[in-house]
Amino acid sequence: MPNLPAFLAWGIITTLFIAVGWMPNEILGGYGNADTGTWQGAATQLALAEDGTTFHQYLGLVGPMITYLLPLLIANTGGRVVYGARGAVVASIVAMGMIVGSTIPMFLGAMIIGPLAAWVMKKIDSIWAGKIRPGFEMLVDMFSAGIASAAMAVGAFFGFAPIITGVSNWLGSLVSSLGDAGLLPVMSIIVEPAKVLFLNNAIGNGALVPLGAQQVAEQGKSLLFLVEANPGPGLGILMAYTLFGVGMAKSSAPGAAIIQFLGGIHEVYFPFVLMKPTLILAAIAGGATGVATNAAFGSGLTGPAAPGSIFAVFATTARDSYVGVALSVLLSFAVTFVIAAVILRATRKRDLAKGGGDLQAAIAQTEANKGKSSSALGALAGTTSSNGTAGTHPIHSIVFACDAGMGSSAMGASILRDKLKKAGRGDITVVNKAVATLDDSADVVITHVELTDRARGHAPSARHISVENFLASPVYDDIVREAVASRTETAPA
Repeated sequence: MPNLPAFLAWGIITTLFIAVGWMPNEILGGYGNADTGTWQGAATQLALAEDGTTFHQYLGLVGPMITYLLPLLIANTGGRVVYGARGAVVASIVAMGMIVGSTIPMFLGAMIIGPLAAWVMKKIDSIWAGKIRPGFEMLVDMFSAGIASAAMAVGAFFGFAPIITGVSNWLGSLVSSLGDAGLLPVMSIIVEPAKVLFLNNAIGNGALVPLGAQQVAEQGKSLLFLVEANPGPGLGILMAYTLFGVGMAKSSAPGAAIIQFLGGIHEVYFPFVLMKPTLILAAIAGGATGVATNAAFGSGLTGPAAPGSIFAVFATTARDSYVGVALSVLLSFAVTFVIAAVILRATRKRDLAKGGGDLQAAIAQTEANKGKSSSALGALAGTTSSNGTAGTHPIHSIVFACDAGMGSSAMGASILRDKLKKAGRGDITVVNKAVATLDDSADVVITHVELTDRARGHAPSARHISVENFLASPVYDDIVREAVASRTETAPA
């Protein structure tokens, strides 16, 4: 999540400056002849012309970002999660060995090698933890990390890079074979169920994005970027629940649809599929329809739609692909909606008898598939808990915090900010942040219940409030009443 702006930046630069972009620029796009160009200060690389001669080609921004920057950011983040700043540095060094050992973008490799390298460094440090003579700690720390990361980088160059390259080439051949046979929509049979099981990042960023990047370099666009990121199928399922669902699922679906389609957080529709697994057929049919539409129109994106919001989709749509991309989203939504509606209508009486299904259990299963709690999923839960909503100190600043500092925490902040403003306390600052960026300056920190302990570590002096539902929490009304009361108590007589 923290690296998504980099993916979006690369997509925008690609959309604008490659040869078939909106504003073709040979220097920024990296396709011009620097020997005859007017800009002599830019970096170049030796290239081979069609007639067999060599020339110096502008390096540009597109190629280096997809080859080096994005994989290094992924590896750095993975290393930091496992072993802090030390793990991030080691992961970046090792990832560089893997990157230069291959000719393809190493997203999948970075997702594996980053955390792995940091874990190895953590284990190495544990060998002599507490055994170093005073005054030699920095020397040992520097040399151990340097030697270990250098050795792992060489190992990644010769050992890991060829394996990932082989896997990627095999996948590329498979996609090409499907395309030649007109069977690209078949990919949805794998992709859509995998998304619900939280394998979407491995399939999307690990396989489809690198393959799509290669196609962009050759053709200027790729439909592979929209196979997993298409928001149409998820919206179709959620709107079917909105009109034909029952119980808590019906009432939660409209808000989830906004988060999924506009915010790009697809995971909010996964519990709705887990509640009724037959709906995966609707998602597969819709996804296949979107792929078939893009294949028929020859449309695609110039970069990953990250997150999978309709805004990100159109921001990275190739110049000649707006009709095809728009139809792919619209038709995938329509097909998914119709099939999902039929399934929900056919089982409506049974669902009513069961009380509408157990959305809570489905959310819990989705978080189990993900491997951690999700504030976006927590927004669907409909239950709230709080630890100490009443305070004794005046409230001047409130921070909503989640893993990425966006999405549901931003919406929660907006809701509370509006409530405070209507109550005459618009002077109270309400912002949203990532948990990792919290400091001790806030009076109140509001987090999903699973993140409260982490938040306390970053802001120990703040009052911490836990919620399970960022969108509809009674805690907000308690805070507003407290804020109004504190102003009344401190007002001059």
